[in-house]
Amino acid sequence: MRDIAAFHQRALRELVRAGAEASDAAGPEDALWVITRTVYDLLGDREAHLQPGALKEGEKQQFAAGCFMVMPNRQTNILIAPVNFGPTQRHMRIPHDLGHPGHVIKTKQPMLLANTDEHRSFVKILETFRAGSPLFAPIMWQGEALGVLICAAQARYTMSEADLEVHVAFSHLAAAQWMAHGGPEWLRSSFDSGHSC
Repeated sequence: MRDIAAFHQRALRELVRAGAEASDAAGPEDALWVITRTVYDLLGDREAHLQPGALKEGEKQQFAAGCFMVMPNRQTNILIAPVNFGPTQRHMRIPHDLGHPGHVIKTKQPMLLANTDEHRSFVKILETFRAGSPLFAPIMWQGEALGVLICAAQARYTMSEADLEVHVAFSHLAAAQWMAHGGPEWLRSSFDSGHSC
């Protein structure tokens, strides 16, 4: 049985550590990488894959995290600070309204899909595995969704409402760090001209 109180205590320690480390980062993507690596290591019931039906044949428990940030043209979102996405997926672009990332940016509301098998509208974006239990939280700044923070596991029912609550806290940290490190300007200068970093 997962100890939620202990999880919350660990989450608070990790939030403090990640905030300090991200503040010292060299730039906006490095700051977000502190956050995506943290949620990747922190969130989810790490024994969920042992439950019957959590994994299908050929699957194994694994995690991924990243941020889809809204491009200045608001037509596409770009993957920033990915952890365990495909090797060519860093800085990939997807349509602004694609799948659940697009939905969360539009609605500005966080979302937990405990089991993606129950959601016909789920769109597989990860190259490394099909997410069975993802979390989404909008990265909000002054009422605008700058992007979405994602953390996903392959085993169904890995993520819970307790994880979503912590995930949302990290999305607020992501927004503050993105703005403090000049993320919007970095996007414009690095990607709007057609080249990538």
